Amino acid sequence: MLAADARHVLIWERWWADRDEKLWLVDATGERAPELVWERSWEDRYNDPGQPFTVQKDGRDLLYLNDGKILLTGTGASAEGDRPFIDRFDLNSKESERLWRSQAPYFERPRGLIDANDLTFLTQREGVNDPTDFFVRDLDDNELTALTETPHPMPHTMGISRELITYTREDGLAMSAELYLPAGYDKAEDGPLPTIVWAYPREYKSSAAAAQISGSPYEFVRISYWAPQYLATQGYAVLDSATMPIVGEGDARPNDSFIEQLVMNGKAAIKAGTDLGVTDPERVALGGHSYGAFMTANMLAHSDLFKAGIARSGAYNRSLTPFGFQREERTVWDDTDLYIGMSPFFHADKINEPLLMIHGANDNNSGTFPMQSERLYQAIKGLGGTSRLVMLPHESHGYRARESVLHMLWEQTRWLDLYLKDQK
Repeated sequence: MLAADARHVLIWERWWADRDEKLWLVDATGERAPELVWERSWEDRYNDPGQPFTVQKDGRDLLYLNDGKILLTGTGASAEGDRPFIDRFDLNSKESERLWRSQAPYFERPRGLIDANDLTFLTQREGVNDPTDFFVRDLDDNELTALTETPHPMPHTMGISRELITYTREDGLAMSAELYLPAGYDKAEDGPLPTIVWAYPREYKSSAAAAQISGSPYEFVRISYWAPQYLATQGYAVLDSATMPIVGEGDARPNDSFIEQLVMNGKAAIKAGTDLGVTDPERVALGGHSYGAFMTANMLAHSDLFKAGIARSGAYNRSLTPFGFQREERTVWDDTDLYIGMSPFFHADKINEPLLMIHGANDNNSGTFPMQSERLYQAIKGLGGTSRLVMLPHESHGYRARESVLHMLWEQTRWLDLYLKDQK
């Protein structure tokens, strides 16, 4: 809810089951009936009208409103990637006017409204080799004034290449990933590389929404300890943020075909790297955190596509989250077979690829208590499989201590070197 005054209050209404979103203009005095501003699917990123700018007044964030018009900003998702925008929207006519949009070769995001009359905004702008800096963007004069100048934090990584790639899975659904390749890599001379695919499954009600691209090819190439990009410095091809859509259209629910769609996604990602000539299909690993760890264990249990897996802070026995998980609304008593079928713990006998599990010993996330990793590890080892369990002391769902982070990176690199790089 955002209020400009007693007569102009915006209220968002969302319904999970059909992904419907309604925005209402409400008169808080009650003298006028609520007025529908828009109704849309909030899964549809390509047509997202954005969020209103606010202004500070008496220590409060209030809706900026001038003559019935508000200013909106959004990610500007499109087939060419995210291109943030600023629009002027008329609450009376429901018409929108585009004032500005991020332009290549930069990725620029509005962060705040400075002066509505002069149309000046605080923005953050970055490029592939340009770290994020703050700017003042004047839309009236089309001027850009730098406020900060940040040096490249890791100039030794500038040779790493990044590309936003698109591909399709076997049922025709469009997918995408960010491909990172080592500095100086030459496909003709170096040939296909061992590859790590890093992902996180997401549920959708429509294939059209699932196929939409997110991210921008012009974002700064960040090498983060939390993501797998650093492995490009170790001789690996990296498919980061590989989309793992799970779609349930009409009366179907996404998880009704979770395993089947997951395997299709895995096949598509490996094929994409192989078709580009950068991936050795016999040396590909899969990894993820939290629900991505759940994905990884399931993929290893229900396919032989990947040669190894890395699962961080995951949940593997869904009977231990009986009242729902992720976006699943059914309980274990509503559909016991679903919970068992989607739980890699009950299929541990089929996990015949090496699985590295990392978990914070004090994980207090309701769905990923440390016991989840401990029990799956015991099951795999008891059944003769190959697994390693690393419990990071004093860590919760994410890892913060320098010692924990460095140990995590060492474990991941060692695991991939052992089961991918050294298998050539």
